[in-house]
Amino acid sequence: MLRIDPGVVENVAKELYIRALKILPPDIKQGFDTLAARETAATAQNVLGTMIRNIAVAEATDNLLCQDTGIPIYNVTIGRGVELSGDDGAALKAAIRKGCERATREHPLRSSIVHPLTRANEHTSCGIGVPVIQIDHRDEIDGLRIEMIPKGSGSENNSWLKMAVPAEGIDAIKTFVIDCVLDAGGKTCPPTIVGVGVGGTADLCMHLAKIAATRPLGTHCADAEGAKLEDELSGAVNMLGVGPQGLGGDATAFAVHVELAATHITMNPVAVNMQCHSARRASAAITSAGVSYGF
Repeated sequence: MLRIDPGVVENVAKELYIRALKILPPDIKQGFDTLAARETAATAQNVLGTMIRNIAVAEATDNLLCQDTGIPIYNVTIGRGVELSGDDGAALKAAIRKGCERATREHPLRSSIVHPLTRANEHTSCGIGVPVIQIDHRDEIDGLRIEMIPKGSGSENNSWLKMAVPAEGIDAIKTFVIDCVLDAGGKTCPPTIVGVGVGGTADLCMHLAKIAATRPLGTHCADAEGAKLEDELSGAVNMLGVGPQGLGGDATAFAVHVELAATHITMNPVAVNMQCHSARRASAAITSAGVSYGF
């Protein structure tokens, strides 16, 4: 049995927020190299080069990759044999929230979180329902895993949901995704990761799109038909000519990711959520050996 103290979780939550804002995951850096190598438009090549230099300078000078500190999202996975000190889930969430607050005040970070009606800013990166904390359980992992994703408004503002007609089939899904990418244009700071959720209920479908958008590059939908749709859409999106920062070119998206859920016979929900080119995330594993950080 691994007993985890809330204080450890608090420190990890603080560190993850800062790490996510400052260090771009290796798969995204590789994604930039791949796009740059096959880009044919001169302007797009220059824009990609500027983005790549920005990443290098930010990391070398210990600065933020982007001024937008985003909406803080923490995805928590509890493995087998884990015992949480205190009031289990409530204590866990409280520790994460406190870590998020400390990162904002002690680093310090710009707080981007405001009350939705008064627009009042507590300057803690926290508020009603924020940070967003998702908790899951998996027997196949040891210890506790926390993933932190700062989701910027440029990408989050470009979110769509359509309750498609089942009779229109996969073509309706493809058309909707393409239309969303065109509608977003340069507003999402492309190249993007286009997250697509298909199935479930309206709320589950949007959640699936967010999971897809924040998945590491090189991963694929676990469902064979979903993986096939990913490949087809990835090729189609990069033929649209939107290009880096919407200025034209081949590199509109690193990839299109798809996540699926079963749905009702008279429904076919499809949702799109995008991740910008600064596709930031950081993770930590808390085990009997201590705390280890990664992406």
